Amino acid sequence: MRSPSEVMAAHSSLLPPPYLAVALDGVGWHPAAWREADVDARDVFGPRYWVGLIQEAEWAGLDFVTIEDSLLLQSTSAKHPEGRTDRVLGRLDAVLVAARVAPETTRVGIIPVATTTHTEPFHVSKAIATLDYVSRGRAGFQVRISPTKLEAAQFGRRSIGDPARDGAQGSRLMDEAAEFIEVVRRLWDSWEDDAEIRDVATGRFVDRDKLHYIDFEGPSFSVRGPSITPRPPQGQPIVSVLAHVDAAFQLAARSADVVFVTPQSSENARALVEGIREHEEAVGRTGAPLRIVADLVVFLHDEPGRALARKDRLDALDGRTLRSDALVFTGTPTELVDLLAEWQSAGIEGYRLRPGAIPRDFDAITHEVVAELADRSLRPPSYQESTLRARFGLLRPTNRYASL
Repeated sequence: MRSPSEVMAAHSSLLPPPYLAVALDGVGWHPAAWREADVDARDVFGPRYWVGLIQEAEWAGLDFVTIEDSLLLQSTSAKHPEGRTDRVLGRLDAVLVAARVAPETTRVGIIPVATTTHTEPFHVSKAIATLDYVSRGRAGFQVRISPTKLEAAQFGRRSIGDPARDGAQGSRLMDEAAEFIEVVRRLWDSWEDDAEIRDVATGRFVDRDKLHYIDFEGPSFSVRGPSITPRPPQGQPIVSVLAHVDAAFQLAARSADVVFVTPQSSENARALVEGIREHEEAVGRTGAPLRIVADLVVFLHDEPGRALARKDRLDALDGRTLRSDALVFTGTPTELVDLLAEWQSAGIEGYRLRPGAIPRDFDAITHEVVAELADRSLRPPSYQESTLRARFGLLRPTNRYASL
């Protein structure tokens, strides 16, 4: 008689191999991770650290990595800085880190976080288009709104209400984000693919008729265009959204290619998948459905109980139990893959693992988890596609302005 894990593996083998990614945030997702003996927190602000991590992700055959970012110093409070000095504080800009790393990799997708609340879509569009060029078609970005007064104060251009008192604020910012993404996508299309002539004999570098004003007018943005950057290699780099609430699920259904979700159980995973498909139908989504990727924070060790003990020790150093929007998993790589196979049966199409501490949990993902997935035929033997869109099974889209 087969064990439950063997039954799940057999069922999962009938499904396409799930996407596998890692989410990078400093030296790990536990705020006390920097105090581990095998961590040198000074590295986190240097290029070698990021290049090394993403090269290892590529070596392991991960489909993509994401790079966290925020407009605030790390804190558990959205209302005021905590003033703690026992945590890593500060970040490098995620999009710039991605641009630094991309030329030193060849296959892994790179998705940095970019905020949509206090930035301009024109700037983000050309930054991600540039990332797509330097990565040769492996770029995307994760949309993030900034809903707090603290973040607004960093810019001083607009006021943001108290989320606790203004329940509609989140929906307004999501609507603004949808408009932001629409502008970005139109700017990516504002150059036709063959707009660059580069004809020395005639002295014509571009065909001006193939550069288009987007003339976008909306409640939040008025953008004429065209972009100053030619159309990206993918045509449309990947747009992703992390969703917890209806407004975010609606944003993903309207505007994104990939949605990150945070199930707490297989039943919850199944409900999330069903809800996403309902949101897609409600907004009249056309074309490819959203790719659904589940997030987990992971602490891993080969010996049962050791991962939990390590997390408990880090909790004690930090003075509080780790809290996360995603499920916090502590266990062996085999137990983790059992869970991933179970969630795949519930309709989850991929996984983004957040290592609790780097390098320990990151190395466990790239070595042991990948090997266990491969043993169960849940990972392809090597990269099969050259672009990130193709890896998600998405065609290169037609330019919306090409027929004009």
